[in-house]
Amino acid sequence: MPIKPVDIEELTSKAKNVHEAIVAMSRRARQINEETKIEFNQRVEMFAPKTESENEENDVNPDQLKVSLEFEKRPKPTDVALDELLHEKLQWRYKEPEETLKVEKDDETAESADEE
Repeated sequence: MPIKPVDIEELTSKAKNVHEAIVAMSRRARQINEETKIEFNQRVEMFAPKTESENEENDVNPDQLKVSLEFEKRPKPTDVALDELLHEKLQWRYKEPEETLKVEKDDETAESADEE
């Protein structure tokens, strides 16, 4: 797999800074990976043998192999997330300050209740 250089200036033009872009891409890549994993498991379960024995462990189901190879050919989640960011298909937002203040206040109340 060849290395693909990424223009840092292009990343910073899509976000406030490089770190923000990387965090947004990494979170999106995790989402994509989780979706892919769920899809893969659902498709493989259709071909899973109903009975398992020690002798059948070495047998490879051709349908499962075909599905596995199909998923291996797909682009990596990080590549998809990077493309989404560069083509402005990736959007993110910050937590509202009120939400974070509420969480902090709840934590303080819980701590004071624990001390009593």
